[in-house]
Amino acid sequence: MERTDITYSFENVIAWQKAHRFALLAYKATQKFPVAERYGLCSQFQRAATSVPANIAEGYKKLGKADKLRFFNIAQGSLEECRNYILFVRDLGYIDTSEFLELRKSLEEASMFLNSYCKGIINNNGVKDEE
Repeated sequence: MERTDITYSFENVIAWQKAHRFALLAYKATQKFPVAERYGLCSQFQRAATSVPANIAEGYKKLGKADKLRFFNIAQGSLEECRNYILFVRDLGYIDTSEFLELRKSLEEASMFLNSYCKGIINNNGVKDEE
């Protein structure tokens, strides 16, 4: 029997789930940053981290392949920006080694699943081309 009570959304996309988890970890890490960083590095890191799942969510509803990939590429760029911030805050001593490794692992997972999702779209996995 087919279930009809399931609504598919970006929340079902593993890449979004991984990106969401990463953004939560980034927010948690920034809670311990010095107060002087509240409107600087803290804000920049949080914006980049939340941009990843937000762009996956926005791209999910786009109908054309090019539109979808444009948003997912923005998400990939934000992941790379976060990779830089993770290294930077580690070097500044704002996070310890275990936090660094947890953030790095979470970022890598999000990146891997997003790259796979993009490859699926590029390879015509049920997405129509723009007209």
